[in-house]
Amino acid sequence: MKLSELRPNPGATKRKKRVGRGPSSGHGKTATRGHKGQKSRSGGTKNPAKHEGGRSTLLMRLPKRGMQGQVPGALPRTVYEVVNLKDLARKFPEGGEITPEALVEARLVRRKLPVKLLATGEVSAAYTVRVHAASKAAIAKIEAAGGKVELIAKGA
Repeated sequence: MKLSELRPNPGATKRKKRVGRGPSSGHGKTATRGHKGQKSRSGGTKNPAKHEGGRSTLLMRLPKRGMQGQVPGALPRTVYEVVNLKDLARKFPEGGEITPEALVEARLVRRKLPVKLLATGEVSAAYTVRVHAASKAAIAKIEAAGGKVELIAKGA
């Protein structure tokens, strides 16, 4: 027996009903949809969970709570790539200057987003870190180890 000789058992498969292919097909003209009405039209079905025959839908009748979306004119929040001090100590054990480009090369950040430095972990080497944002605790730990943190301006 070969793969090309494999066939389904007799009666296991059924031909697809081909509707709307002319009168000789047995499913021509109205294509098994009946005459007129909403269900005979293309796109003429409603989601029964939402459609209530003209009555106001359940979703509209329920009270609304919480934030319904962003306030018009509000500034969108800044999304940061987060780097912890323990990651710096692991990838840059000898210290030195660390920039967002160096963090991308070290695979600590993936995307081209602003970078924020957080204080999880300890550092022993002196780093000069250039990031877009940093927590106060992270800045204190870097400066205690003899390094410094330079914040990059938002547009840069």
